[in-house]
Amino acid sequence: MQSYTIGQAARLLGVSPDTARRWADAGKVATHRDDGGRRLIDGRDLAAFSIEVAQNGTGEDDASYTSARNAFPGIVTAVTLGDVAAQVEIQAGPHRLVSLLTREAVEELGLEVGMQATARVKSTSVHIDRT
Repeated sequence: MQSYTIGQAARLLGVSPDTARRWADAGKVATHRDDGGRRLIDGRDLAAFSIEVAQNGTGEDDASYTSARNAFPGIVTAVTLGDVAAQVEIQAGPHRLVSLLTREAVEELGLEVGMQATARVKSTSVHIDRT
């Protein structure tokens, strides 16, 4: 399972590293330390927390969100596989994006909850890039 540094988590949540650090210090999201002493957040924990932040509006009010080049970097919060089709949800800061794609595409990208990914939007289509 992928883990994220406080800085990476902050970027994915759309907040400053100081805010992410305060949330970790307050126990709002669980962390553990790597061999170098850096605090890391498990991808599944970050995915669940990103949904909570978006739903409760606990992000930074003055944060600037942009869809530059229609790219939304975020974290995969849900993957639903059918026989042929699949649904992938990404939380990108305050934005929840849902993409319908083939099961084969999801498997080829190795998408799973807790992974970092970028949703690219063109008109009504959402494309997922693994990052």
